[in-house]
Amino acid sequence: MSNFRPIDRDSGFLMPPSVDEWLPQRHLARFVVEVIAGLDLRPMTGSYRGSGEASYHPSLLLGILIYGYATGVFSSRKLERATYDSVAFRFIAANDHPDHDTIAAFRRRFLPQIEKLFVQVLVLAREMGVLKLGTVGLDGTKVHANASRHSALSYDHAGKLEAQLQAEVADLMAKAEAADQVDIADGMSIPDELARREERLSRLAEARAKIEARAKERFEREQADHQAKLAARDAKAAATGKKPTGREPKPPVATPLPTDQINLTDEESRIMAVAGGGFEQCYNAQAAVAAGSLLVVVADVVQAPNDKQQLTPMLDKIGTLPDVLGRPDMLLADNGYFSEANVQACVAGGIEPLIALGREAHHLSLQERFAAAPPAPEDPTPVQAMAYRLRTPQGRALYALRKQTPEPVFGIIKSVLGFRQSLLRGLNAARGEWRLVTMAWNLKRMFALSRAV
Repeated sequence: MSNFRPIDRDSGFLMPPSVDEWLPQRHLARFVVEVIAGLDLRPMTGSYRGSGEASYHPSLLLGILIYGYATGVFSSRKLERATYDSVAFRFIAANDHPDHDTIAAFRRRFLPQIEKLFVQVLVLAREMGVLKLGTVGLDGTKVHANASRHSALSYDHAGKLEAQLQAEVADLMAKAEAADQVDIADGMSIPDELARREERLSRLAEARAKIEARAKERFEREQADHQAKLAARDAKAAATGKKPTGREPKPPVATPLPTDQINLTDEESRIMAVAGGGFEQCYNAQAAVAAGSLLVVVADVVQAPNDKQQLTPMLDKIGTLPDVLGRPDMLLADNGYFSEANVQACVAGGIEPLIALGREAHHLSLQERFAAAPPAPEDPTPVQAMAYRLRTPQGRALYALRKQTPEPVFGIIKSVLGFRQSLLRGLNAARGEWRLVTMAWNLKRMFALSRAV
């Protein structure tokens, strides 16, 4: 006698099914829908003409995108498929199925509006009681661009290719003039070959021009620093009456270097060193994370591989946050952000900096770990005052929060959700997508924190 449950896939529903009944009452998808319902989407809805075929409401498409990024589904094709396969996506889409072109076009079109929604979500987190801007941790992580490093072209190699193609064009022109006397290989079409090379020469000329423009911008930027160093050197010599020691600062180069590169797939991305060794085509994603809640309060994407120049811009972005969110009183950052100017910028902004002065040693001895604080310096500079705080037990305990503030957020976004590469090309698009990722993370985190409130 069979003791199995019957399997019946043919019987219809007695009453019309409801997607609301298919999803548990406490679910991330419901939370995403509730939050989006409270956001001001007028900049999005107001951009539709209201003519032609009825459009999907921005709240529906935005919900699909946010829930997708919060659960590791980023591709528009996979998002479309999920509206059929996933109960949660069916709930968000109201049992409708926007095609992947609609989802992709919506994402590209409204990336600029996502930044304002990002701030609205932070205000909601504050109202929920899960966000407090006291201590924030600042860090950066490399996100792969939607381009391969093998698509990068150096200035030197572009010149060699240009010379090779020009020689081939001359050879093809000679063959065309002597077509009756010279044997032409079977299948070769001289007009097609000429057109192909002319197109490649045009692209190479454009690439070289962009590299030259970048070199000019770099020269103008570095020339100002060079003049400042020379002036400081001369001022020191005049003050001491002695000839300056050491080598004279090397002047910047006005022309492109042979190794200057441009990527033919995403020209705004840059070659950057990545964790584990090697170099990849990347963007540098920055995030300021609130300690305790692990909510991202400011997010940005830059082209510079170095973090040292990113602290002041991130402080400026923190300063533009609504007053209702409050202001941080302490900033934690690793040695990559340390400079005297950065420390002074924090102090000028009323924020206490705790930035590592150098690389921390591992496996400290007991004597080093529990050493008493050194005597406080008299009339210290901002850097000296920070160095003293970092050597006190209280300062060491506070700085230890850095490793458990931004780093876990990056680890979850990249290793759990799987966002390691931007789907979109160009700096502004990559910046908008990073804000979409971090906003999705914030909603996911707010949903988890709301259980404890």
